[in-house]
Amino acid sequence: MFRHGKVFIAKLKNSSFKGSWRSRGSSAGERALQYTVGQKIHGFTVKEVTAVPDLFLTSVKLSHDATGAQYLHAARDDSNNLFSVQFRTTPMDSTGVPHILEHTVLCGSQRFPCRDPFFKMLNRSLSTFMNAFTASDYTMYPFSTQNAKDFQNLLSVYLDAVFFPCLRELDFWQEGWRLEHKTPTDPSSLLMFKGVVFNEMKGEFSDNERLYAQHLQNKLLPDHTYAVVSGGEPLAIPDLTWEQLKHFHATHYHPSNARFFTYGDLPLEQHLQQIEEEALSKFERAEPNTAVPPQKHWDKPRVDHVTCMPDALAPDPVKQNTLCMSYLLGDITDTFEAFTLSLLSSLMISGPNSPFYKALIEPGIGSDFSSSVGFDGSTRLASFTIGLQGMAEADTETVKHIIAQSIDDIIATGFEEEQIGALLHKIEIQMKHQSTSFGLALASYIASCWNHDGDPVQLLKISENVSRFRQCLKENPRYLQDKVQHYFKDNTHRLTLTMSPDERFLEKQAEAEEQKLQQKIQNLSHADHKDIYEKGLQLLAVQSTTIYAFVFILVFQGIILSSSCLDRNLPDMFQLWSDIFNSPHFDDEQRLRVLVMMSAQELSNGISYSGHMYAMTSAARTLAPTADLQETFGGMDQVKFMKRIAEMTDLTSVLRKLPRIKRHLLNPENMRCAVNATPQKMSDAAGEVERFMGNIAANRKERKPVRPTVVERALDPQAASSASRKLISEPHFKPCQMKTYFQLPFNVNFVSECVRTVPFSHADYASLCILARMMTTKFLHGEIREKGGAYEGGATMGGGGLFSFYSDRDPNSTQTLSAFRGGVEWARAGKFTQQDIDEAKLSVFSAVDAPVAPSDKGLGHFLNGITDEIKQRYRERLFAVTDKNLIDVAGRYLGVGQQTCGVAILGPENESIRKDPSWVVK
Repeated sequence: MFRHGKVFIAKLKNSSFKGSWRSRGSSAGERALQYTVGQKIHGFTVKEVTAVPDLFLTSVKLSHDATGAQYLHAARDDSNNLFSVQFRTTPMDSTGVPHILEHTVLCGSQRFPCRDPFFKMLNRSLSTFMNAFTASDYTMYPFSTQNAKDFQNLLSVYLDAVFFPCLRELDFWQEGWRLEHKTPTDPSSLLMFKGVVFNEMKGEFSDNERLYAQHLQNKLLPDHTYAVVSGGEPLAIPDLTWEQLKHFHATHYHPSNARFFTYGDLPLEQHLQQIEEEALSKFERAEPNTAVPPQKHWDKPRVDHVTCMPDALAPDPVKQNTLCMSYLLGDITDTFEAFTLSLLSSLMISGPNSPFYKALIEPGIGSDFSSSVGFDGSTRLASFTIGLQGMAEADTETVKHIIAQSIDDIIATGFEEEQIGALLHKIEIQMKHQSTSFGLALASYIASCWNHDGDPVQLLKISENVSRFRQCLKENPRYLQDKVQHYFKDNTHRLTLTMSPDERFLEKQAEAEEQKLQQKIQNLSHADHKDIYEKGLQLLAVQSTTIYAFVFILVFQGIILSSSCLDRNLPDMFQLWSDIFNSPHFDDEQRLRVLVMMSAQELSNGISYSGHMYAMTSAARTLAPTADLQETFGGMDQVKFMKRIAEMTDLTSVLRKLPRIKRHLLNPENMRCAVNATPQKMSDAAGEVERFMGNIAANRKERKPVRPTVVERALDPQAASSASRKLISEPHFKPCQMKTYFQLPFNVNFVSECVRTVPFSHADYASLCILARMMTTKFLHGEIREKGGAYEGGATMGGGGLFSFYSDRDPNSTQTLSAFRGGVEWARAGKFTQQDIDEAKLSVFSAVDAPVAPSDKGLGHFLNGITDEIKQRYRERLFAVTDKNLIDVAGRYLGVGQQTCGVAILGPENESIRKDPSWVVK
């Protein structure tokens, strides 16, 4: 199947992405309603056919006769078709076996034994999504695509990968863990732990939020699989053997333990036939024995404590403790009860008028709710958690008392009808909103309940659940208060978990890892040492081998405001906008302080999760004025700025500035509007916009204008149209080179190098996009992930003209910069084939022609001036890219000294960089 690259390229030129499978005439939902219960189709039996008008789909539930595999099809008029298969994976230790298996099955299979067919298909497919997920108790493999032939191809790869993987020992070493010399070619260099998952989980355990959430689950549900770390605890991962990995696959990756889900407008019969012929026909029914028993209920609450690393960027350095109370609730397979508890959770914590927000957030005891707060339906028994992060240890008892008192208050007074109505209204809006990844959202939504043999179709009947909920409230006005009494006040299965920083946390982790390493080394014989060296060389050789086988939007200069509403609420929505423009209130210092603390905490928490994005933003800041603004408003500068504001004892000076900022930003003269509505409602929407514009203009006072440098630019420079827009220019900005190192309490690095090249409209932009994709898959992936052990690494071309290299959760720092340079030299030397180019084009086109959500249609033109004609010229340039173009742009733009570049690394203390005067260390 890896030979279809050129065929796809040829078809793309005139493709409307309608495959041969896609039926004409009646809608997908109507066709699905023709199936009957008991009908036999390619080894499957139809069990249930249900129309789900809320979501404009028809569900068809089936089971496989021979193996018992469960199947759900959601027929909907959506060309972005999705497939997923999930297995219930219930490890009983923290070696990370399901996570490492997820990585390893994608490294080659019986029909596709080449290394990493999954990553190769990223290049050879028009997929709109490809990935795999390891949850606490299941592993899912989803993909989506708009092309019918592509769907067939991807389905073949996925089926063969999960049911017939090679599971080679070399792949286990690369993806899981291995002992290897620091320099694989030097047997005298030190032995160390390496492996993609090993380094990934070291990064995960550097994130205090995730660390806390993991401990919370392990301690609240201590009797079975939820007591362990399914992703792998770094010090337990080296206990996993290759034989244990293969055994876990044999016992868990069987059709009798599988749940298949398909979505979209392609015919169900074709899916069933392919799945039966290529996979299920080769199996018989088995008893997987993977069910998760209900957690035994405690007879009294428990208290526990864990430690974490200090946060150098915390809003308040002396308030870094976390405290939560977590309550075990009911079985998630009771779909209505879970729906009710989810609503109850939202009423208790969502928004500034919710009880727990008023009791915990407004007083400023902590910086924000803990990220674990809320309803969690991802485990067999659901849970609800409430608590704070960024609090002082001295406030522990106070927070416990506030939580208990708030529960008593809710039981006594309940909730305002207006609050309940607003929440149900929000659900109604969410049902109307259509995203481009609706199939993936559905697959994720039903996964946990279905995983424990709950009814996934019942989950989709949202209006039915809402009506039943309203009826329960009508019959018993204290319905929600009774739930609070039962699940919270009277619940003895409650865990109070505190977390505090330990200055030696990272040091202790490093010591424990070194102790584990030495234990492994001490047990090695001379023959083992020799074997490690030879296998290291073998893996290096393999890694070095290339194998070819309703929406209203306001835009000011750089500020976007948007809202959406149901048709009936159109006037009310614009009245709210008028209130925001004409009569905002900037006098509540306590409210501002709460928002500042929450923002500062959120920014600080996000660094370890999106460190590579922060590195790219920082590396780019000295290269373009827009990049400098991005760093100021969304990069490390913003993190540190919000920390400084959070540390201010008096915010009155900030409050005084807000009206001036408002007058500057919310200026109708600098405003453009876009409306997205149905044809029937467009006239009404346009009338409301006119009234809104007149309303805010009439209330505006004449003020001295701020005069930035404004230039007028045509929307399409190559078109005869006179349409134009005004843009702010920075005529005095001069690009310069800078290398910045952010020293942070992590045990992994986030590395980036950015190069100033050309903007979207330039003729060379298309070549640079193809180069970035090709360099990622054909060179950087092997150097940074496979050899270097990082979670991922690659290159990307941005619309602002910046070519960015990056690595995520990387054990290396400056060595990765050398890999970036190696990628450029590889491209300049032309060490790639025409097939490589075609595959990169396919990958780029999957993004260019990705589906657009109804609410986003026209936004590219409105925000960036990208017309259909401009986009078509870009597509034509992509088609026309040749090997000579790629070699040329690699040399002209990316060669050493050719263009201005910036470098940034976020990582642990690095003595060699600290001593290097060319680096700015922060």
